[in-house]
Amino acid sequence: MKSSKNGWTLFLLILAGIVLGGFIGSLTANVSGLDWLNYGQSFGLENPIVLSLGLLVLTFGLTIKVTVASTLGMILAILVYRWI
Repeated sequence: MKSSKNGWTLFLLILAGIVLGGFIGSLTANVSGLDWLNYGQSFGLENPIVLSLGLLVLTFGLTIKVTVASTLGMILAILVYRWI
């Protein structure tokens, strides 16, 4: 019997864990006992790069915020992947 685990499943689970963890972290930012879940670091471009080509204007920007909750979500996603 062939295993159904592959890299895309792991990638999607980790991405879902990061998104859900970040969402939970932002929800608990103002809760006094759980505000530590939103503690983290942001990195990326502060000001987006704008490329104007006359008729077409392209804007490039990327900011990533790594929080405790998103890290816990990622770890939980890996554990779920191993359990599947």
